[in-house]
Amino acid sequence: MATEHDASITPQVAMTLAAIAATAATPRPSGETTAEQRSRILQGVGRQLAEPSLATGNDWLPIWLALSPDNANMAYLAASRSTNAFAVVLRGTVGSVTDLTEDLGVGTVVPFTAVGSPPAPVAVAKGAMEAFTQVVTMSASGVTLVQALADALARTAPNPTVHVIGHSLGGCIATMVAPWLRAQTWQGVTPRFGLHTFAAPTAGSPEFAAYVDSLKWVAHERHFNAWDVVPQAWTGLDDVKKWYPHPPGPEANEEVKAVITAIAGLPGPHAYAQPGRAHKLHPDYRSDYDRAMVRKTLQDFMGQVAFQHANATYLGLLGAPDVLPGPAVRALSSNAGKAGSALVIAGSGFGPGAAVDFGAVPCPDPVVSSDGLAISVRVPPGVGVVAVRVTTDLGTSPAVPFGQFAYDGPAPVMVTGIAPDSGRTGRSVTVTGVNFGSDTQVFFGDNPSPSVRIERTGAPGEVVATAPAPTTGAGKPRTVDITVLSNGYSSPTGPVAEFTYQEL
Repeated sequence: MATEHDASITPQVAMTLAAIAATAATPRPSGETTAEQRSRILQGVGRQLAEPSLATGNDWLPIWLALSPDNANMAYLAASRSTNAFAVVLRGTVGSVTDLTEDLGVGTVVPFTAVGSPPAPVAVAKGAMEAFTQVVTMSASGVTLVQALADALARTAPNPTVHVIGHSLGGCIATMVAPWLRAQTWQGVTPRFGLHTFAAPTAGSPEFAAYVDSLKWVAHERHFNAWDVVPQAWTGLDDVKKWYPHPPGPEANEEVKAVITAIAGLPGPHAYAQPGRAHKLHPDYRSDYDRAMVRKTLQDFMGQVAFQHANATYLGLLGAPDVLPGPAVRALSSNAGKAGSALVIAGSGFGPGAAVDFGAVPCPDPVVSSDGLAISVRVPPGVGVVAVRVTTDLGTSPAVPFGQFAYDGPAPVMVTGIAPDSGRTGRSVTVTGVNFGSDTQVFFGDNPSPSVRIERTGAPGEVVATAPAPTTGAGKPRTVDITVLSNGYSSPTGPVAEFTYQEL
C-alpha cells in the first residue's frame, strides 16, 4: 500500500505522464471498435509506465482509462507505487496545431458552472467546455473518472495527493477538470490537488484564470516553450508574426502572417488569460529547432510550429528521456505489385502482435523479424495506391511516401533530393528520386522547367532540370517545391525538394 511519503512530482515526471497519454492515439486504418482501441491504448500506456528508463521509472500503475467515442479525448488514472499520489492525465485532440486552436471554439463563451457557484461568474470557451464535458462523462465499462478516482481514494492511505496533468489541449482541459475534481465530495478522505500543464492554450476569461489561481493547490505550474505557438493562444499570437529568428529561420512570410491574423481573430471580443505559475522553457531558439524546417515558407513554418509543440521537444527541454516510440515504416521491398505477392516492410518498432494494413484492408498473418525491424507479408486484395501502415500497442505508423503500394503498378514517383537547393533562373538542378519514367516533367512551384534531361530512370532515378523564371508578385514566396510528374504520378512535396530563388 502507498504511504504518506512526499507525494510531489517533478516536471520531468509530470510531462512524461502527459506524453504517455498520446500512446496509440491513432486508430487502426482497417478499423477497430472503441473498446478494442481502448484496450490497445491501455496496454500501451501500461507498457510505457513499466519502462524503467523513463522519468516515471516504473513507479506508476494505470488503474483506469477511458476514450471518447469519437477519439477526440482520452484520460487515464494512474497510482504511484512509492507515494500516496495519483495522476489524472488528460489527452486532447491529436491533430494539427491549426485544427487544435480552431477546435477550442473561442468565439463563443459559456459560464463554467461545473464547480458550483464561484464568487463571481467565470466564462470559458464553448469548445473547451464541450471537451471538458466529454472527458468527465466518458466511461470505461460504465465507470467514469470521478467514480474510478473515488474508488482508488477509498482504498489508499490518509492524505492522498491527486495531480491533474495535461499537454496541449489536454492541459487546457486540465485547468477545468482540476477545480471540478476539487469541488466533488470524497467519502472519508480529503485529497490534496496539484495542477500541472504543458504547452496549454487558455480555456477561459481572466475571471476564470483568477478563480483557478485562487484555489489551494499543492502545486500549480504552467510550463511552456517560448517558441511554441499554442500557449500564445489567446494572449500573444501577434508576437508569433516575428518568429522564427533568422538565422536559422523560418521567418514568417506574408502567407504565414495572414494565417496567424486569421487565427488571432477567432476569439472576437472575448478576452482570455492563462492561470498558473508560468515556467518559460527554451529562451534561446537556436539551441533546439527542427533543422529540416528553416525555409521561409508556410510549410516549413508550420512544421517548425509542430516541432516546438511536440511532446518530445518538451521532454527534451525538461531534461527527460523521450517516451517509447510507436512503429515506423521506412520502406517497402517493392512499391508496386499484385495481390498475393510477397513483400517485406522495413522500419522500426515492429514488436510481437504487430498488425499490418494496406489502406483500409488488413493483412493476414504478418511475420515480424526477431529484431523488430522488418515484417514479411503477402499483399492482401486491393486496388489503387494505398499506404502500408503498421499498428502495435504503442500506436499506428504514419503514412510515408516510401510506404506507398500501387496495385498492378506503376510504382509511385518520389523525390529524394535536389542539388543545388537554391539559385537563379536558368540554374541547372539535379533531381534524384525513384521511378522516374521517360515522360518525366519537372515543376518549380507552378512553373514547368523549360529543359529536362533524363539521366537515369527507375530506382534510383536522376534528371537535370533548368530552373524556370519564378512567379513574382505580392505574397509569392521565393522558396518553392520541386515536383516530378511521371507515369501519372506527382511526387510528394517536402523539405528535401524545396528550392529557393536567389535575388538578382
